[in-house]
Amino acid sequence: MAKLYFHFSTMNAGKSTLLLQAAHNYRERGMVPYLMTAQLDTRAGQGRIASRIGIGEPADTFATDDDMFARMADRMTSGPCDCVFLDEAQFLTPAQVWQLARAVDDLGVPIMCYGLRVDFRGELFPGSATLLALADEMREVRTICHCGKKATMVVRLGPDGLALREGAQVLVGGNETYLSLCRRHWREAMAR
Repeated sequence: MAKLYFHFSTMNAGKSTLLLQAAHNYRERGMVPYLMTAQLDTRAGQGRIASRIGIGEPADTFATDDDMFARMADRMTSGPCDCVFLDEAQFLTPAQVWQLARAVDDLGVPIMCYGLRVDFRGELFPGSATLLALADEMREVRTICHCGKKATMVVRLGPDGLALREGAQVLVGGNETYLSLCRRHWREAMAR
């Protein structure tokens, strides 16, 4: 039975690595995975899912105005598709998450979404909030704070290396821009 999955964490927990490993496992068993990532994330190049450990693969991209049910239906008619792997799921709109849920239910394709749960302000991304509400299964991918505790929050760093408290929710970046922390150290960094 197909399900909608949400694998979530903070930055640098290995979400993309897990996605690429799972897609590889499908291929090893003679199955066909379909990879997608957010069009606005070009850190590894347009239409590419990549991990900090050096592995990567090409992927189709989605934009916020795409109808994800239509995209899944088109993909299902173009050839075999045993599972959809979607990276940067926090950038989905709530409507797109509902469209993915419909694809799971009506097309019978499992969809594995990987993304951030909260932004640098400690607020849920709209796509992540909807995934938390609709996913059949959820898994937290864990990483650690510099103190050794589980990191559940992320700060956005300014040019001076200090945590920013304001700004747009979406700003694509990596280690130069974001730092994963436990809640206690996030509160300290944000002076809350």
